[in-house]
Amino acid sequence: MSRTLKVIRCWLLLGVLVQAFQFRVAADPVAVRNPEGTLHGFLALITEDGHVLAVGDLIQGIRGDLVTSHLVFHFKDGSVDDETAVFTQRGKFKLIRDRHIQKGPYFPHPIDLSVDVPKGTVIVKTTGKDGKEEVTTDHPTLPPDVYNGLITSIVKNVRKDATETVVSMIVATPKPRLVKLAITPKGTESFSLAGASRKALVYDMKIELGGVAGVVAPLIGKEPPHIQMWIAGGEVPTFTKEKGPLFEGGDILTISLVSPVWPKEPRSESPK
Repeated sequence: MSRTLKVIRCWLLLGVLVQAFQFRVAADPVAVRNPEGTLHGFLALITEDGHVLAVGDLIQGIRGDLVTSHLVFHFKDGSVDDETAVFTQRGKFKLIRDRHIQKGPYFPHPIDLSVDVPKGTVIVKTTGKDGKEEVTTDHPTLPPDVYNGLITSIVKNVRKDATETVVSMIVATPKPRLVKLAITPKGTESFSLAGASRKALVYDMKIELGGVAGVVAPLIGKEPPHIQMWIAGGEVPTFTKEKGPLFEGGDILTISLVSPVWPKEPRSESPK
């Protein structure tokens, strides 16, 4: 076979693969099985060697039909990872808007990503090599299952019998790009609470780039790493931890629930 025919065959095969991927159209919005409510959770961002990189808060509130979820991490080096998502949960989860800010020394490429679903607008603010702010505005067709800022809620609500749940997300690379997130159950894992044994459901999440990039990425070793999330089951599923990078090329970190630690009180002397 001539070199030219080999090249043509290669591109034809690549086209078939791309079409096969694109055939996975956007899924229906995820049904609400466990409605979100008011909460305030305490979190820590931990490196693989056990070093606490940042402390965070997840604050969630409800006003009318709108639920606002605010997740913020404050790093020891002054960096900030701050995301606020507003959504509804009338039968199915629906994102209204999301804003995600990453800035400070920890982030090599600070971003400010805003997604407004009703307006169909995605805005990405980044800092160029010259230090000036660069703004990219796009008007993509946003599918009904786009879930920026809602992944924890979505994982808690996926069907127990589903072998895979696929949803959409907008990522900044630095231009806005629509990707798929394939959520797959991977069994259970035991943990303990004050010595009592419990079990958590383990979910694997794979970012699928789509298009030519999605086909080529695994071949050149640039496929995004998988993300894992642990959800404690029961009557009300609860997030326990998540493991993965905060940005492309970032270190693998663990987001974990933490409890308050109180200073030890001085032991009072018994009356004589």
